[in-house]
Amino acid sequence: MIDLGISKIALIGAVALIVIGPEKLPRVARTIGQLIGKAQRYVADVKAEVNKSMDLDELKKMKETVENAARDVQQSAQTTASDFEKSWSETTASLENSEPAQKWEPPPPEYRHPEKKWRLKKSVTPQWYKSRQGVRTKALSGAARVARFRPPPRGIPEQL
Repeated sequence: MIDLGISKIALIGAVALIVIGPEKLPRVARTIGQLIGKAQRYVADVKAEVNKSMDLDELKKMKETVENAARDVQQSAQTTASDFEKSWSETTASLENSEPAQKWEPPPPEYRHPEKKWRLKKSVTPQWYKSRQGVRTKALSGAARVARFRPPPRGIPEQL
């Protein structure tokens, strides 16, 4: 590129000041700055497009390698399946030629009387444990529960 140092830029500025004049120099500098900015944006756009095209090429190559790998896996799966089918048919053919074996079935379960004493519980939770844990020991109907927890009438004292 062009090697511009401070001394060269000062020389160019002095020549521009003499040639253009002090009235038109700011407007010319602004126009040159805008043109340089447009050129930089154009170069950046071209670089971005080149990078996109390179990325597209890389993606196409990657797609081809993935498709080739998928084809290889599919072919190997088909060959494995065909080998398995061949070995299965050979094995079943040898079994069909041999004597038919009887299938073993488990005998049906025998009936056992439950020997349960319906009125006697084998394990009983103690009453003191139930009261400590807050377990209900007696079943109340809905009406009995309402009657139990209904507040007493205002005129009648509470009965114990």
